[in-house]
Amino acid sequence: MQLRYQFRVYPTPGQQIKLARAFGCARVVFNDGLGLRQQAHEQGLPYVSDAELSRQIITQAKKTEARAWLGEVSAVVLQQALADLNTAYRNFFASVTGKRKGRKVAPPRFRSRKDNRQAIRFTKNSRFKVLDNGRLRLPKIGDLDVRWSRSLPSDPSSVAIIRDAAGRYFASFVVQSTDEALPPVESEVGIDLGLTHFAVLSDGAKVAAPKFLRRAARKLKRLQQALSRKQRGSQNRKKAIVKVARAHARVADTRRDWQHKLSTTIIRENQAVYVEDLCVTGLGRTRLAKSVHDAGWAGFTSMLEYKAARYGRTFGRVDRFFPSTRMCSDCARINDKMALNVRSWDCPCGSHHDRDVNAAKNVKAAGQADFNDRGAQVRPGLVPAPRGEAVTHPDAAYSTRSVEGSPSFRAERMSKVGGA
Repeated sequence: MQLRYQFRVYPTPGQQIKLARAFGCARVVFNDGLGLRQQAHEQGLPYVSDAELSRQIITQAKKTEARAWLGEVSAVVLQQALADLNTAYRNFFASVTGKRKGRKVAPPRFRSRKDNRQAIRFTKNSRFKVLDNGRLRLPKIGDLDVRWSRSLPSDPSSVAIIRDAAGRYFASFVVQSTDEALPPVESEVGIDLGLTHFAVLSDGAKVAAPKFLRRAARKLKRLQQALSRKQRGSQNRKKAIVKVARAHARVADTRRDWQHKLSTTIIRENQAVYVEDLCVTGLGRTRLAKSVHDAGWAGFTSMLEYKAARYGRTFGRVDRFFPSTRMCSDCARINDKMALNVRSWDCPCGSHHDRDVNAAKNVKAAGQADFNDRGAQVRPGLVPAPRGEAVTHPDAAYSTRSVEGSPSFRAERMSKVGGA
């Protein structure tokens, strides 16, 4: 399994200038390649191949006066920028033709120097190296100071240098990691995600929603107001933008750290984990959009999925249209729709349900039926009929008032035909 290990790096002022130059060259190469292909499409010319694009945009462009400064950065950075463009085009074509499932992919767009995120990538061909003293040596940039929080499991195949909106630099390594199967356990769990409680487990445990964005709303409001007062294009406005970006980055980092700890705990304690496939995109268009995005359900479920694959656990998604909330987990009766303020309800079978716990139990049962080899059922098994319910005994005589297709109905019909 390929994993990414990301670490904070602290380039010197001179290295920051070199990185900015590399960001700009990669952006220019990407935009030149995109413009050339768009121009060929508008003129009705054939699609420019990857090799021809590299020859015109990089090899020949370096020989011109207008693009001679492309030789100041590593050639691998420029080649990887074109590789990103080619991947974007392939994803777009696969989405248009229907080969790529999911949401439609838009065609690639031009990159801007004002984008919040700038990144370049070095592969093994560039001969980057992690030195014995812990520094990261990059061609034509120098040795970067890396703050290692853990060791890499194997030699990295590539490294991306990222600069975010808050002005922080990161080194993201791609490494090959072997699966580390955890000791098997007996417990399985279904998870119902929500807003009041971030996660409700089928065993009755409830995890309160931290609401990191709501807790930081007062500080964000103050910083945003200060930003709105700054004159456009001024240096003070740029400083205020960085302050707002740092506040948002702190919220995102705190949320991600909390989700990592919770997902790791759930994966370690359960052999199988089942969640409901929520349409986060659709919920993000409702009046609860801010709370939905603050919860971060998509990021949490993706953590559960890749950690289950890495540690030998089972992970399954239950269909979003499965009536987990309205179905009784005891008798499988599906009740009418309930408002969001109804947190508990009684089933005609006599069971009293907590709304979220009942949904988590149904998600677990549905997940076991779809993903388990033991033949677990979504609906409960057969139970003895109540004494007052109408039954048919083997030794009872057939009634003359039977439905069509029964032996008594056919015998009665044949006697009438013979008598006529």
